[in-house]
Amino acid sequence: MKKTVWEKLDEKDLVSVNDFAEEYRLFLSKSKTERTFVNHSVALLKEAGFKALEEINEVKPGDKIYAINRNKNICAFVMGKKDLIHGMNILGAHIDSPRMDLKQVPLYEKDGLALLDTHYYGGIKKYQWVARPMALVGVVCKKDGTTIEINIGDKPNDPVVGVSDLLIHLSAKQMEKKASTVVEGEQLDLLVGSIPNKEEKEPVKGYILDLLKRQYDIEEEDFLSAEIEVVPAGEARNYGLDSSMIMGYGHDDKVCAYTSLRALLETNDVERTSCCILVDKEEVGSQGNTGMQSRFFEDVIAILLDKQGYSKYVDLNQALTNSCMLSSDVSAAYDPNFPDVMEKNNASYLGCGICFNKYTGSRGKSGTSDANAEFVAKVRKVMDDHDITFQTCELGKVDAGGGGTIAYILANLNMEVLDAGIAVQNMHAPCEVVSKADIYEAYRAYIAFLRDMN
Repeated sequence: MKKTVWEKLDEKDLVSVNDFAEEYRLFLSKSKTERTFVNHSVALLKEAGFKALEEINEVKPGDKIYAINRNKNICAFVMGKKDLIHGMNILGAHIDSPRMDLKQVPLYEKDGLALLDTHYYGGIKKYQWVARPMALVGVVCKKDGTTIEINIGDKPNDPVVGVSDLLIHLSAKQMEKKASTVVEGEQLDLLVGSIPNKEEKEPVKGYILDLLKRQYDIEEEDFLSAEIEVVPAGEARNYGLDSSMIMGYGHDDKVCAYTSLRALLETNDVERTSCCILVDKEEVGSQGNTGMQSRFFEDVIAILLDKQGYSKYVDLNQALTNSCMLSSDVSAAYDPNFPDVMEKNNASYLGCGICFNKYTGSRGKSGTSDANAEFVAKVRKVMDDHDITFQTCELGKVDAGGGGTIAYILANLNMEVLDAGIAVQNMHAPCEVVSKADIYEAYRAYIAFLRDMN
């Protein structure tokens, strides 16, 4: 068994671990979507003295700058003593998580009940998302340009919604199905109402529409331009009789995003520019104008180069080539209930520190960036110099499956990249589990990387 972080902690360290974990638990509980995560990140950045990119005319060492892309994507910088062309130390993570989204025409009535039609987002086991309290979080954008924020289900006295499941007494045929089809995608519709408005042709749907109009000034057609995510309701919770873990929705990958952002907030007076970029759409391939494959990050770097007196795009490639990155994404924690999919010597374990994945991908390393050994050695030295507990790992046995991160996208820009994140049990389930010790150790590791990686 690997040595754990807990074994090296004294009483003062334990207080720091628990205090930091509690701050993360509260942040996670209120930041379940990309938009809410960005909003709360901006609040932290402003409190720490960061300014929006459009407010900056000239870039100087020590400047703290952030840029937002469509309210779902953010990057922030602490400018180094060396100009940007000499490269950056970058932490990159994603802030989208598996969930369900409302369809554009979601509301319908069937057999005396009102329901909302959904389309699941990312890789999920659909049967895990039924018969549990869910919240609706997102925005409705109206034709007059106003945006209405929606959050129903997370406040203590809020009503919640949910997807019904078939009672065990009548589920003989259902129980014969494969797990992949025991609940199918078109069955993931939310029960949202049962009171009829007798004046309407569809009375229960009509009652819900009246309620939405009264409380939010939303018409049925406004769903056409809405983004409403269906996420587990309620706060993240301390987990285990010893409260050594946190169980909650969205650890993948908000646990790495939060620790990366907090590391940047603790970074000052650096030689090389420090950067944290938080992106959307990783769970569905990183495409789109808020995913890592968009030009947003490169364009922001080009603007910063221009403000330092360099050519926007001539010098961009050199700045990126000279940069290095930790792709901060979670890894699959070893689970003694399911040991057969793990190769123990190369598995990650809860409580054993930050995880380094030299390569990800599936089976024959398909879809991986595979970090160079020279770069891994430099990262190891930084970790050892700061007494950071780390573990190396793979995402299960070679032919068991696999997965990917944003690492290859940044590696395609010719920078050095290594996957580095936190071990998670129940990954992609509504309630994921992480170790408080790993959260704090990752935070320490990210600070060390930003300050000392050269």
